Amino acid sequence: MREHATVDMTRIDADHGFFDEFEQPDKEKWKAEAVAALKGAPFDKVLFTKTYEGLTLEPIYCAEDIAGLPHLKSKPGFAPFVRGTRPNGFIGAPWKISQELTLVFPKEFNEEARYDLARGQTALNVVLDRATRSGQDPGDAAADDVGRGGVSLATLADVSTLFRGIALDKVAVQCHTGVTALPLLAMLSVALQDNDQGINYLYGLDGCIGADPLGVLATEGRLPVSLKTAYDGLYQTTAWALKKTQKLQTIFVQGHPYHDAGASSTEEVAFALATAVEYLREMIGRGLPVDRVAPRIRFGFSLGSIFFMEIAKLRAARILWAQIVAAFGGSPDAQKMVIHARTSAFNKTVFDPYVNMLRVTSEGFSGAVGGADSMHLAPFDEPIRTPDRFSRRIARNVQVMLQEEARFTLPIDMGGGSYTIEKLTHEFAQAAWRLFQEIEKNGGMATALAAGTPQAMAGTTAAKRAKAVETRSDVILGTNMYANLIEKRIEAPLVDRAALKKARAEEAAADRRAHRLYALGFDLTRIEAGFAGEGDAVERAIDAVVSGATLGEIFEVLAALDLERPSAPSLKIARLAESFERLRQQVEATYAADGRRVRIFLANLGPIPQHKPRADFSRGFFEVAGFEVLGNDGFETADAAAEAALASGAPVVVICSTDATYPDHVPALTRRVKAAKPEITVIVAGRQPPEVVETFNAAGVDDYIHVRANCFEINRKLHDKYMGA
Repeated sequence: MREHATVDMTRIDADHGFFDEFEQPDKEKWKAEAVAALKGAPFDKVLFTKTYEGLTLEPIYCAEDIAGLPHLKSKPGFAPFVRGTRPNGFIGAPWKISQELTLVFPKEFNEEARYDLARGQTALNVVLDRATRSGQDPGDAAADDVGRGGVSLATLADVSTLFRGIALDKVAVQCHTGVTALPLLAMLSVALQDNDQGINYLYGLDGCIGADPLGVLATEGRLPVSLKTAYDGLYQTTAWALKKTQKLQTIFVQGHPYHDAGASSTEEVAFALATAVEYLREMIGRGLPVDRVAPRIRFGFSLGSIFFMEIAKLRAARILWAQIVAAFGGSPDAQKMVIHARTSAFNKTVFDPYVNMLRVTSEGFSGAVGGADSMHLAPFDEPIRTPDRFSRRIARNVQVMLQEEARFTLPIDMGGGSYTIEKLTHEFAQAAWRLFQEIEKNGGMATALAAGTPQAMAGTTAAKRAKAVETRSDVILGTNMYANLIEKRIEAPLVDRAALKKARAEEAAADRRAHRLYALGFDLTRIEAGFAGEGDAVERAIDAVVSGATLGEIFEVLAALDLERPSAPSLKIARLAESFERLRQQVEATYAADGRRVRIFLANLGPIPQHKPRADFSRGFFEVAGFEVLGNDGFETADAAAEAALASGAPVVVICSTDATYPDHVPALTRRVKAAKPEITVIVAGRQPPEVVETFNAAGVDDYIHVRANCFEINRKLHDKYMGA
């Protein structure tokens, strides 16, 4: 019997031990091998990736790359909190599964919330419709705003219905309230008693019902109240929550609008931090100490598709926030950042939407490794319709699987010790800090928004992203690459906005008639007087709610405090795939209406092995627009290809073969086609040198497609030429 080898455990350390028998190469030796493997391709160009954050991702990281990093020896639960804000990480207390619910009617919302909470969701994530966030009752709002993207709330009955049967002493609640949280907090306080959940429930209320007025200004381009009133509202709600609740947060800084407008991850973090600093200063200036304010702030960040970048983002954000709060004199406990992460809305698609499942899985993975305190993983149909039970279940179960099957709750700081993650965290923090300092140097976030600086920066980055998608150097699977033309589309249901508004307005009116006790003038006036005290305005609003006041009526009091209405350039929020989606939708709509569609004839020259690579490339290039591509097994001569092209009736002919055969065939084929039908567009597949382009153009070639061509622009021009702009 062979004896087992014994291992000297004293010789095992981070770099040696079991691997002593192997030669340990250094980075230069690895580079030499990599250069040889590239066979002449430029090492720096091929293996180094420049990101939209201005950072460079290296092909390999080693121990020497992280030597001396300032955060390296920090521990979980201790400043600067790069490794999380709790010493034991997620052990015993996993991140909250905080999936958004966007149903319109409070009763339906409540039913679905209770359904999801019984099936793995661990926190209630309330998304308000645009009318509610703007402080308008449904009867007073535009029809397009009622039910747009969330639940419609107006009365005490609405809020009571929303939370009925949900134990808020056990289930954390989260809600971004828009410019102010004061009306909703007043409503919730009364609703708890209405639902037989008294003062103990209020004190134990966990989560965030928070406002972000600067986020609203950036998104909407205007505020319905003055900045002073908005900040006074933040003060009143925070001061009230400090008295009445143990840990409810009332300020919810949103990074999502900047991400959804195309900003880089460093820009998103810098803008969020600058916003939070603005709020800190305003609250401290009104008499609240930093140690009391900072813990009542929650940050919302989006999780994009660059896996390591998003991990670094969350870790770096915690470092920078700890540094900021410390500069204000805050204690280590106050320096802890609370992060809610949601998967990106910017990179999701309506075509081949099931791929969205894969996108959110990767993004949720990065959020867990990065240490998010709660997460929303978007259902795959979120860009198309209100997610149904099936799509919500799939998204929710991704988080359950990460926690229960993948056991992501067990390792503390899963990214810790990774050379890549540690180095990228440091570089990210430096880049975001420089941008944050630039905003501060120029007057802070409110001043920057008024000048349009963050909006312009996000727009510049978005333009770079859009160009990369149009040229397909950035791939959106199923949209600008590998389109599935036979997929069964998920149709968005038609919503009668006028009827929806009418139904909600009638509900609200009935509730008001049933619950209004007496005239509201005196109670509403008392809300204004309450702004002189510490949180008294919320108490006065509670009195008004008991008397039957609506959310809109309470908001009107705030709007009447002064006449200033700040404005700023608004962020241009759009999904990255929208340009391709609109083009394909136009093509498909025309085809459905009258059977017209741009047809592309592939003039394949030579045997299949000769033309197939470029024929396949050409098919994929044009199918992303929904065009019909006519293939074949190839032609021996240019005349045969030209004859077949003309016989097909296709208005676009794409010549596919090798560069070696092109000079002998392209001019002849093009002249033959153009002589018969000058209106035909002739395209050559493959990038050609300038002297060849000159010759081909003289023969009548119209364009060229290749890996660097602008796929969107070429397809759009063909659509406009043959199907009408």
